[in-house]
Amino acid sequence: MNGIEKPILDACCGSRMFWFDKQNPNVEFCDIRELSYSRSWGPYDSVRHIEIHPDTVCDFTDLPFPDKSYKLVAFDPPHLVRAGDTAWLTLKYGKLDENWPQMIHDGFWECMRVLDDYGTLIFKWSEVQIPLRDVLKAIGAEPLFGHRSGKHSNTHWMAFMKFPEDMEDEDETLQRTQTQRTT
Repeated sequence: MNGIEKPILDACCGSRMFWFDKQNPNVEFCDIRELSYSRSWGPYDSVRHIEIHPDTVCDFTDLPFPDKSYKLVAFDPPHLVRAGDTAWLTLKYGKLDENWPQMIHDGFWECMRVLDDYGTLIFKWSEVQIPLRDVLKAIGAEPLFGHRSGKHSNTHWMAFMKFPEDMEDEDETLQRTQTQRTT
């Protein structure tokens, strides 16, 4: 397996908001950030608190796991490009830079790399600032199925499956990207 013996990867877990069991022993929780933060917010000075403590601190575009390590991967990357560095939403969800299409592409295919053959990738995207069609264009893949949710139906949950024959072309692209990173 993956040396950690966990069948599930959350590649950018944040504060694990959508998990029913935030300490699920079957999940390897990853994030590039580790922080505890509290701040007064709003007219009534209510205190908001966020905890991000991943099992593994890493970048979702360069996961430190062997190929085909996981049966299920959850991919809920940052979806904001316009937010202040200390804004509550940035602290809660993270923030993308101007090169977001490449970052989302690389992260998606890195998740597919660590996904076992015929494994499932669940991709959650909030299109508050970036439309889903632009994200799908950036990753170059189409989900099997999905569902809209949220107050304004801006959140999309999509399911992808790793079919080995679909990975051959992408493997060549990933090898080029990794070579460029090391040079």
